[in-house]
Amino acid sequence: MVKKVVLSMVATLLLGCFGAFAQGQRVTGTVTDETGSPVIGAAVVVEGTTRGTSTDLAGYFEIAASADANLVVSYLGYQTQTVAVAGRTVVDVTLVPDSEQIEEVVVQAFGVAKKEAFTGSASTIKSDELVKTQSSSVANALSGKVAGLQTTQGSGSLGSEPTIRIRGIGSINAGNDPLWVVDGVPYEGDLNNLNMADIETMTVLKDAASNALYGARGANGVIMVTTKRAKAGDARVNFDAKWGVNMAARQLYDYTREPGEYYEMHYTALKNKYLFDGMDAATAHNMAATNVTGSAAVGGLGYNVYTVPEGQTLIGSNGKLNPNATMGRKFSYNGQEYTAVADDWYDELYDPALRQEYNLSVAAATEKSNFFASFGYLNNTGITDGSNMQRYTARLRADYQAKKWLKMGGNMSYTNFNWNGASSSNEGDGSTGDVFAAVGDQAPIYPVFIRDGEGNIM
Repeated sequence: MVKKVVLSMVATLLLGCFGAFAQGQRVTGTVTDETGSPVIGAAVVVEGTTRGTSTDLAGYFEIAASADANLVVSYLGYQTQTVAVAGRTVVDVTLVPDSEQIEEVVVQAFGVAKKEAFTGSASTIKSDELVKTQSSSVANALSGKVAGLQTTQGSGSLGSEPTIRIRGIGSINAGNDPLWVVDGVPYEGDLNNLNMADIETMTVLKDAASNALYGARGANGVIMVTTKRAKAGDARVNFDAKWGVNMAARQLYDYTREPGEYYEMHYTALKNKYLFDGMDAATAHNMAATNVTGSAAVGGLGYNVYTVPEGQTLIGSNGKLNPNATMGRKFSYNGQEYTAVADDWYDELYDPALRQEYNLSVAAATEKSNFFASFGYLNNTGITDGSNMQRYTARLRADYQAKKWLKMGGNMSYTNFNWNGASSSNEGDGSTGDVFAAVGDQAPIYPVFIRDGEGNIM
């Protein structure tokens, strides 16, 4: 009897030792993302077993594993990591975002859906692509990035918005603009009031199946804007600053910009006309040289910006500008002395200008609450005097899960937008109020400024 009891105790001890050996050592560690912030709720499982745990608010986990076991760490939106214990008691893991998993989620009219379960036609642009666009309007961020979407920029003035067409024109008499929806609410305000730094994604719904919830309002397509929310982890403070230079990008036509060349060209036209009328070469030269700065009645330009020595003409018999001619001619008008000087109208109109933008955001999230606040400032000066834009934006988005059945939240934004345009009309429309058309029509001999007898701008 005693021998059986002893054998039973030895067997129990052996089974206990075997069980302890099977469970292995105590392994602890933390799971963080690429920024060092803890990942809350990440799954940590011993490979080949059903034994696992999850990380707490600090990303900390504790699990029993043998010295030669592997730990499998996974979390939604991140690549799954397999880490060997290798006899260690502390194993820290850094998860890397999985862009493929993120792209599988599509924002639609009634929420979000996985891409494989989404039957409509939609394209999504994320924040990392949006911030590459240096524009005050979020509509310009869609140019060249969405199949089936066309943008037409009717004006180059600051604050102008492009015309957007999704899969062509849907109506002859009715409107063809798409419906904008910001965080689930139809938006009819100025698109310049939306700060691109506050946007998480922009989803373009193209077909009837995608935008059916909006009925006739979504007949021309729907562009859904989702603003940013805080991600799980410690509070994050982000600040970015951007500087740029605005310059005239279009290429100017090859035309005469030198006053001397312009006088030579007009002299040649007059001389050829006189020769065609039957004058000899000497007479045609004298008439053209005399009338080139004369009144319009004799075919002249009516204006002279050069001072020529007494007894000499502005244009010589060789058709070239007199080498003794000097820029600036004094004259009197109503008892006041003035100086006629030629100015370069394009140089006076176009002036490289600075663009600067600053954005500050604070975000924090826990298991029950989410908080995101941002402030942005944009100062964009145009390439023409008097053309500038200033914008202040602020956004506050917060929600709290009070109960399983109760969630409270708010999403507020504020924008102060000031815009000044240099012209009452758009570039290239040919109206008299268009400063660009007016400059293009000016000969290079006429001044931009009035100058006194000493050549000072009045």
